[in-house]
Amino acid sequence: MLTAGVDLAAQSKGTALAIIDWQTSATVVDLRLDVDDARVVDAARRVGKVGIDCAFGWPDEFVRFVHAHANDAADSRTVDGGIDWRRTLAFRETDRDVRRRTGRWPLSVSTDRLGLTAMRCAGLLARIAEAGIPVDRAGSGRVVEIYPGASLRLWGFATAGYRTDPEDRRRLLRTIQDAAPWLDVGDFEPAMISSADAFDAVIAALAARSAARGTSSAPPADVSALAAREGWIALPEGPIADLILDADTA
Repeated sequence: MLTAGVDLAAQSKGTALAIIDWQTSATVVDLRLDVDDARVVDAARRVGKVGIDCAFGWPDEFVRFVHAHANDAADSRTVDGGIDWRRTLAFRETDRDVRRRTGRWPLSVSTDRLGLTAMRCAGLLARIAEAGIPVDRAGSGRVVEIYPGASLRLWGFATAGYRTDPEDRRRLLRTIQDAAPWLDVGDFEPAMISSADAFDAVIAALAARSAARGTSSAPPADVSALAAREGWIALPEGPIADLILDADTA
C-alpha cells in the first residue's frame, strides 16, 4: 500500500508532501516541497491513507463563543474571561488527549498562527471530499490528522532541536533508521536534512501507516461526535517496528 504525509503550511510555499510505498521495506518514492492543494488531492486519490499535519477543526467552545459574540449574545455568565475558561476555547478534546499522552500541549488552532494553516486545511479537506474521497475529521476516512513531533516522541525518539537544526535532523534520521532499518529514504535524504517541512512530511507518512493499520489512537465513543467536528490527532500506539508488519500484503 501507499501512504502519504503532508506537512501543511498556510500556502503552497512551505508545504511538503511525501509518499511511502509499503512492501517488504518502506520506501520513500516521492518527496516534494511547495505543494499546492491540487497535488495533495491527486495524492489522496492514489494512496490508502493521507496523514496531514494540521488541525482539522476548531474547539466547539470557541465556535460557540465566536458565534455568540458576533450576535451580541455573550454575557458575563457565558464569558468568564479567566484562564481556565480561555483554555476551553484554546484547546480541542484531542489536544487534551495529546497532553495526557505526551505531557505537551499542541499549538492552539484558535489562538496561534496555526489558525491560518487550518483555514487552508478546511478548504483542502473540502476539495478532497469533492473528489469523492471519504473525509472524516475523526480519522476513519482516507485522511487523518497527524502530529509528527508527538509521533516521534511516542516512538521513543528525542526531538529537541530537529525543527530548527539540520544537524539535529541528520542525527534523528540516523536514529530512526537504526530502529527501522527497513525505512529507505533513498535520494530524498538531503531534502529531509535541509528542510524540516520535508522531514515532517515523511514522519506524517509513517504515522499515516499506523493509522491505516488501526494501531493509532481513536476518539473514545463518548467524544466521537465531538471529534467529527473538532478533528482528532491519531497518535501511534505501538513501536515504530510494528509499521512494517504485513506491509507486503496490506
